[in-house]
Amino acid sequence: MVHRTGESESDALRLDFDRRLLLQFRGSVVTSDAGLLAYRELDDVLGLTTMASEFLADARTGKNGRHALTGLFRQSVFGRLAGYEDVNDAERLRHDPAMRWIIGGKAAQGCAASPSQMGRFETQWLGADKNLSALADLSGQWIDRVHGRRPPRGIVLDMDSSVSPTHGEQENSVWNGHYECTCYHPLFVFNQFGDLERCALRPGNVHSADGWESMLKPVIVRYQGKVLRIYFRGDAAFAMPGAYECLEAERIKYAIRLPANQILQARIGYLLKRPVGRPPNKVRRYYANFTYQAGSWTKPRRVVAKVEWHPGELYPRVGFIVTNMSRPAERVVAFYNKRGTCEQWIKEGKGAIKWTRLSCRTFAANAVRLQLHALAYNLGNFLRTLATPEPIKDWSLTSLKEKLIKIGAKIVSHGRYVVFQMAEVAIPRQMFQDILRLIAELRPQPPPAPA
Repeated sequence: MVHRTGESESDALRLDFDRRLLLQFRGSVVTSDAGLLAYRELDDVLGLTTMASEFLADARTGKNGRHALTGLFRQSVFGRLAGYEDVNDAERLRHDPAMRWIIGGKAAQGCAASPSQMGRFETQWLGADKNLSALADLSGQWIDRVHGRRPPRGIVLDMDSSVSPTHGEQENSVWNGHYECTCYHPLFVFNQFGDLERCALRPGNVHSADGWESMLKPVIVRYQGKVLRIYFRGDAAFAMPGAYECLEAERIKYAIRLPANQILQARIGYLLKRPVGRPPNKVRRYYANFTYQAGSWTKPRRVVAKVEWHPGELYPRVGFIVTNMSRPAERVVAFYNKRGTCEQWIKEGKGAIKWTRLSCRTFAANAVRLQLHALAYNLGNFLRTLATPEPIKDWSLTSLKEKLIKIGAKIVSHGRYVVFQMAEVAIPRQMFQDILRLIAELRPQPPPAPA
């Protein structure tokens, strides 16, 4: 049909502020997540999602399954990495060309899994006890694969709990007086590279350290005999005789914050007296260390104290750390203070990966969702630590998602190739090429040809 002004009628939309602009909608040939292809390349080099098919059991018994388990797993993990934390997002993602090529197989030329298929996969198949246990172990297996490329000399483990607010009638969702909300209370173990070694979903009203041993033991077993030294850091919630004894039996060096009491305060009473003279306009820090044995301890242990006098404050800030490390008190405090990065990684998981989105009704289904979010977080962190060029090495996962993953691209199909025409905005061609080069350097080299 021809318009009366001579222009052909089409599905394009016009904008009145400038009639030269036409809007065309080509959803099947345009993607807003082309940067995910770099993460898929890293996944291929390390063999991460392929590993899942070795550990997860497929509940289907027939031969007419449209999507392979590995493809469904990739759609779950990569979708969360790109910020699509809800199963309903599969309605859009199943047609997205970047996601279809990331999944591979039949999805590349057809479409990915629908919301109903993804719902069954995550809540029924992965919710089985065997698969949920395998998912909990998978993060550690992924990290071992990364360390196989770049072995660390030592490992520092940080354990901390967090809050995942709930807004419905989810199973085991309970009021927590500390956080003042109805929530779950998950527990996390990170290493010094920001990788999430292990996590577990817990009811909202449990103690911060509840289940710490079952979380920590599998991580310790994985590293025994592989690294020279293992360290552990924890806040006052983990100041328990059982934790000290377990770590000492495994020959792990630890620094754990110790709640203050009158006996500890008395041991450093000489540091709590306000210094004579006019206070300076800077923080004054004093350190002390001594041997202390609480009534529930089987033996005395070393305690390090830090006292800070801040300008304008009447009383000092005091902290105690129980440790089996022999380094000077100031260095023990500096080592413990780095535990704050663990809290930052938890914030990144909440902000970039949305792992607090636990909206299923059953507790098992929400436990599966947390593990899938954890795997997505680790995949994002692997690229950040292994394959980011120097200009973007300090970017957060949120920045990488918004600037690297969210690259728009137009897809052009030829006889032999499919071309993603990438937009150059935050990530230019040279930087993307550097990312792919760093990923390629992680690929195992073929054995030399015989002479």
